[in-house]
Amino acid sequence: MKTKLKIAPAYLIMMIVLVVDQITKLLVRTNIELYHSVPVLANLFGDTFLLTHVNNTGAAFSLGFSSDVVNRVFFIATTCIAMIFIVYLLYQSTHRIQVVAFGLVMGGALGNLIDRILLGGVTDFINVDFPDFIMHRFPIFNVADSCIFIAVCLLIIDLFFIKDAPAAKSEIPAREQIPQDMYSKEI
Repeated sequence: MKTKLKIAPAYLIMMIVLVVDQITKLLVRTNIELYHSVPVLANLFGDTFLLTHVNNTGAAFSLGFSSDVVNRVFFIATTCIAMIFIVYLLYQSTHRIQVVAFGLVMGGALGNLIDRILLGGVTDFINVDFPDFIMHRFPIFNVADSCIFIAVCLLIIDLFFIKDAPAAKSEIPAREQIPQDMYSKEI
């Protein structure tokens, strides 16, 4: 008999991600002017790590349509549909790593959804400089984006490295099982 996997931790993770995401975005919106940057440990890292307040009306890497209104409606609708699918997948989870990943995705998606609904775009602020072999600077992101990325990595690990346990086999092979009527015979 298969035991049901506990999914409550996914909702706890979702709430933690959502609270941390919204608090960090609120701190950025109240303390850093839009399109301004504040260096993090500038004496040690220079301008490698910055907190830069931007409002992203598109998707990842600011991809989207040419109209902010179309972006807002499209990404709100897409997120709502995706959340329904993610909850469905959560209830189909077979490993704890999936429960954790879906909790991270739900928290990240809801954090960005709240921004889109209330502000018209997502508050991004983590600005990191990577070596210039791919791009000058990595696109600015937030806690919700980070959690979604980590969740995708966990799901890839689950897909390629975690195997389902083989189905439990009977202790006695079928051909060697004793028929039930043998127990009722008197000796």
